[in-house]
Amino acid sequence: MSPFLENEQNVKKHQKALKEAEDKVPAGLWKVCPQCGTESFWQDLGRYNACPKCAYGFRLKARARLTWLVDSFLEMDQELVTDDPLDFPNYQAKLVKAQQETQLNDSILTGIATIGTEKFALGIMEPNFIMGSLGKVTGEKLARLFERARQENLPVVVFTASGGARMQEGIASLMQMAKVSNAIAQHAAAGLFYLSVLCDPTTGGVLASFASQADIILAEPHALIGFTGRRVIEQTLHQKIAPDLQQAETVLRNGFIDAIVERKHEKQLLQKLLKLHTGGKVNG
Repeated sequence: MSPFLENEQNVKKHQKALKEAEDKVPAGLWKVCPQCGTESFWQDLGRYNACPKCAYGFRLKARARLTWLVDSFLEMDQELVTDDPLDFPNYQAKLVKAQQETQLNDSILTGIATIGTEKFALGIMEPNFIMGSLGKVTGEKLARLFERARQENLPVVVFTASGGARMQEGIASLMQMAKVSNAIAQHAAAGLFYLSVLCDPTTGGVLASFASQADIILAEPHALIGFTGRRVIEQTLHQKIAPDLQQAETVLRNGFIDAIVERKHEKQLLQKLLKLHTGGKVNG
């Protein structure tokens, strides 16, 4: 046998062995940070699922955030389920899949939580439920959260992570912006405190409404924050926009948010801010 042919066969055997070995390795063991490009073994991301180099927070399930954010949590409105108002093709199948993957009835987890002695109403949007989109049930759960907080004189904290309004529910989805905004206005009129934390991504109608209506607005490092996508902006303006235009750090420099906080500091900061508004009051 020709030494060249023998070498080629050995290379192919080696490549096949490597492919078989790769197929046996579970997916998701290594993650690449979309911000700084750092490759990290999944265990090195820690309990906060954040890049060890730049602190970018990888997208996190709502229930996973609960494990390190609060000391207790009593969930609300688990029974609410959308009625598919437009009979949109394949929508029911998407809903069932999202519900199974997230163990939520829709794209937000709501309830009454405590950190230490501080009691508050908490909403956490679920980015894995059809991209955290805003639908009828999401809006209803948020409105009920603010209404209960007003009745019990509680502050509200909402973690947002959303691609915007849910197209499968049409105008019914868009109307949730007004409904939740009205509930926030009543909560504010009672002199109660509202804090929002913008996670990656917070966009569209969510950013245009309740995410931006808080007394204090925080964001996680390098979170994407913007009303519409880069491609739409560039096609409309007929010019390129800065690569970091919609990053939390740029939004902070331009005065639209109050601070950027890493996940490992969120619980401590929330407790401090809630304590400053004991009784839920902004001017207590």
